Amino acid sequence: MSKPALLSLHQALRKSFQGLESNQKVWSGVLAECSPLMASLGNLAEQWRALSNVQLSNTPLRDFPDLEERLRFKLVQATDTVLCKLNEKMSSLQSVRDSISNQVTAVFQLYEENTDSLDLLTVTERSVTSPSISDMLEWLQDAERHYREQFLRRKTLLQTLRADDLSLLESAPKRWKSFESPSAEDRITDTLCKVSFFIKSQ
Repeated sequence: MSKPALLSLHQALRKSFQGLESNQKVWSGVLAECSPLMASLGNLAEQWRALSNVQLSNTPLRDFPDLEERLRFKLVQATDTVLCKLNEKMSSLQSVRDSISNQVTAVFQLYEENTDSLDLLTVTERSVTSPSISDMLEWLQDAERHYREQFLRRKTLLQTLRADDLSLLESAPKRWKSFESPSAEDRITDTLCKVSFFIKSQ
């Protein structure tokens, strides 16, 4: 591979891993902000269930004829507010996913543009401070796939939730938590450790 092409590919790989590192932090931060919102959703579902199970007309509260209607209205409003906030968080997660995806696409595009001048040794050669180009491309692809799938699962779940569907609201916090993938996040952190010297070497 020609030296200028190799240098520009290394530069693009560095930029991608730097982007991945900062985006991983943003992603984790946004997910941390989603946790209390999902807990609120679970609490609201419990309140919905409690209201559905009680006959207000058989309690002293029957003296307030429109109480049930007012409580339902307040619960709808509160549920919609939480869902709205969660959708805002999804926009942040989408920005992270798009940023990672765009950077990885750019690296692969540059790699493909230079395949004619690549030889197997250049692509697979490792050094003490630098993993091979093929390893780094694979790691970036794995990270991009992870964030793409994570975003899709969470977005799909939120799209199914409605204030009037109690069973979905009740199961939402557990389903959201089930999407967590600590092993995949650990692999990405491990990857960033493996490329740390490479990123710093210019």
